[in-house]
Amino acid sequence: MRLSDLLETNISKFGEYPFLHFKEKQYTNLECREFADQFAGGLKKRGITVGDRVIVCMPNCPEVIFAYQGITRAGVIIVPVMFTLHPKELHYIALNSGAKAVITSSPILGNVEKALEGLASKPIVIVVDQPTSERGLNFYDVWSEGSFVSGNERKEDDTAVILYTSGTTGNPKGVLLTHKNLTSNAENSVKHNELERGTTIGVLPLAHVYGLTISNICLLMGSSIVIFSTFDTKEVFRAIEKYEVKNFSAVPAMIHALVSYSSAEEYNTSSLESVSSGSAPLPVALLHAFEKKFGAKVFEGYGLSEAAPIVTAHKNGIEIKPGSVGIPIPGVEVKIVDENGDEVECGEVGELCVRGENVTPGYYQNVEESRRVLINSWLHTGDMARMDDEGYVYIVDRKKDLIIRGGFNVYPRDVEEILNSHETVSEVAVVGVPDEKMGEEMVACVVVKPGAVTSEEELITYCQEHLAKNKTPRRIVFLETLPRNGVGKILKTHLRKTVAEIEIRN
Repeated sequence: MRLSDLLETNISKFGEYPFLHFKEKQYTNLECREFADQFAGGLKKRGITVGDRVIVCMPNCPEVIFAYQGITRAGVIIVPVMFTLHPKELHYIALNSGAKAVITSSPILGNVEKALEGLASKPIVIVVDQPTSERGLNFYDVWSEGSFVSGNERKEDDTAVILYTSGTTGNPKGVLLTHKNLTSNAENSVKHNELERGTTIGVLPLAHVYGLTISNICLLMGSSIVIFSTFDTKEVFRAIEKYEVKNFSAVPAMIHALVSYSSAEEYNTSSLESVSSGSAPLPVALLHAFEKKFGAKVFEGYGLSEAAPIVTAHKNGIEIKPGSVGIPIPGVEVKIVDENGDEVECGEVGELCVRGENVTPGYYQNVEESRRVLINSWLHTGDMARMDDEGYVYIVDRKKDLIIRGGFNVYPRDVEEILNSHETVSEVAVVGVPDEKMGEEMVACVVVKPGAVTSEEELITYCQEHLAKNKTPRRIVFLETLPRNGVGKILKTHLRKTVAEIEIRN
């Protein structure tokens, strides 16, 4: 199945219905197809042909969905880019991908223009919310120029999306995702979750593979999406009440905001049955707090861009094991291996490997990195994990975040879970810093709950009461917020720099 087939199947199976809700507007699935077909024709008229790449860089809005469907219907490859990226990062992606066009919105246009400076061949700029000018073409002008496009010759094994990783170290890598990668992952997620048709909340960035996949799942299920340009806690609660939302997908930072919102009781959230959490580790204490406050389950899962993205998840009908990311979804195999690539015993920690139709064929123009992570059809994720005797997977930490203190391996998540359970702690991230004596030392970066009072001594003592001494942080650094990327992942690279600067000042 191709991405364009998702919309065709949706219309054939469910007929016309309101598919997208955005502010005071709504768009049906038939309108979505009309916009997509016309836009595909407009792209072709502008000389953008099969196999070309088009960047989509703007906050969530209906035009993102129209653009995605239009691009794929024209046989062109989608390059989703987070609108929060620095112009230098966007410049690299435009250069590396050889994009023929960039679709954006007025708040982002200035950064896009900076990013395109110095390119030998500048892409066409298309703006969704301002008139055609010397700065760019209006999206609907391109749309009106097009004519109906009935399909293209792309196959399901052809590249549909190039998704650039966040690039916290070095330049981002372009993950190749085929039509089959994305559609099979959506289909198998639907099989796994057995969710009912309804209305969900689109708060995840559509430029991130998790948000993109949720939109694909909604097409398969015949569900509607309330689209949010940014995460607004109050508006999310209003949407849950208005549309009687039963379930939606989020990241831990959003779940934390919902739990912490002081006016949550003003809204009727009784329809809410579950929230799926992914993209970053969910603290067990936060899971329990959400379930207690809203009487809804939290289904934590695991995925990554290279797996299109969903690998494991909890679901209704199976035991929820706090701290676990659930079991593999249908069509996905996992194994845990040691440094030699041999499978470890049940319960032992090793690197998580994934195999299935969802796994990327490699990285765009990066054969060396592709060979490094794809070995005998297995994707080596770089995540350290263990598996219990019932097949539940537990992510221990990123391989690169492992701290080696005095020759002993320490996984930051073990320490983070303990500190997150302290009554004064709102959020925490543990990082390793260089140390002459121990090789590396642990520093816990802590955000304290509003109005709460604690101290470095109190939190270190608390850790010592629950952990072995070699797993206890040497220092506690108090911060107002933790740095995050566009989908809520804590940027530990930034935290290491922050801690190093504090160490130098002291």
